[in-house]
Amino acid sequence: MSTLAEAVKSELLEAIQNDELVLPTLPEVALRVREAAEDPNISIPVLSKVIGNDTALTVRLIKVVNSPLLRTNREITDLNTAISRLGINYTSNLVTGLAMEQMFQATSDVIDRKMRDVWSRSAEIAGMSHVLCRHFTNLMPDQATLAGLVHQIGILPILTYAEESNALLKDSISLNHVIDSIHPIIGEHILRAWDFPEQIATVPSNYLDFSRQSSSVDYIDIVQVAVLQSYTDTTHPISEVDWSQVHAFSQLGLDVQSRISDDEDLSASMKSATQMLRD
Repeated sequence: MSTLAEAVKSELLEAIQNDELVLPTLPEVALRVREAAEDPNISIPVLSKVIGNDTALTVRLIKVVNSPLLRTNREITDLNTAISRLGINYTSNLVTGLAMEQMFQATSDVIDRKMRDVWSRSAEIAGMSHVLCRHFTNLMPDQATLAGLVHQIGILPILTYAEESNALLKDSISLNHVIDSIHPIIGEHILRAWDFPEQIATVPSNYLDFSRQSSSVDYIDIVQVAVLQSYTDTTHPISEVDWSQVHAFSQLGLDVQSRISDDEDLSASMKSATQMLRD
C-alpha cells in the first residue's frame, strides 16, 4: 500500500476512534418514515401522509409495487393501497433504500462518477439479495434488499474525504486501496449511528469474510452469495474465491457448481429487482 493510502487510512481510522468522522446522514424523508414505522400504533393513512410529502418518492414506490417482482393482477395507483400491499415494515425499508440514492452524488465529476458506480453496484447486489432471500430462505426480502443496498455504505465518507484531497483524487490506485481496506469498518460504524438493526448493521464488516460460518442463515450469507455470484466471469480478485469453502452457499441450500445466471427465471427476477431500485 502506498504512503498516501496508509496516511489516509490512519487518519480516517483515527477519526472513527475519536468519533470525529463526518458520517453521511439518512435523507430526511427516510428518517421520518423509519421513525413513524417504529410506532406500533401507526396507521397506513398516517404513514402515507409522511411519504406523500415527497412526490418523487411516492411515484417510485407505486412504480415498485407494480413492478414484475411485486405486482398482483390489479394495478395499484395510490399510496395507501401500495402501503397496504407491502405492509408498514416493508414500506419503511423500501423507502429507506430508495431515498438513499440521493446520497450518492458529489460535486466533482470524478467522485460523482465513482459514487454513482457504487450505487449502481449496490442496487445490483440488493436486487440479487432480494431474489435469493425469497427463493432460498425464510428471511425478509425487504431486509435483504436493504442489506444489499448498504453493504458498501462505508465508501461514502471515503469518497467525500477524497473530494477534498487533490492528492487522493489524482491517485486512483491509492484511493481504491483505502476503499478496499477500510470501507467495511466505516460501513458498520455508519449503520450503528443510524440505529439499523444488528442483523443489517453487521453486513458491511462481514460480507467479505469468506471463512465466516453462521449458525443459521442470515443476511450476511445472502449478500455474500450475491457478491460472489456477481463477480463470476470477471477479472476481479473475488472471482478467484473457492465457493466450496464458503459456508453461505450451504446455508442457502445452493450447489456451488451452479450459477444463478444459468436459471432463466431467477436471472429475470434479479434483473427486475435491480431495475426497480435503479429506475
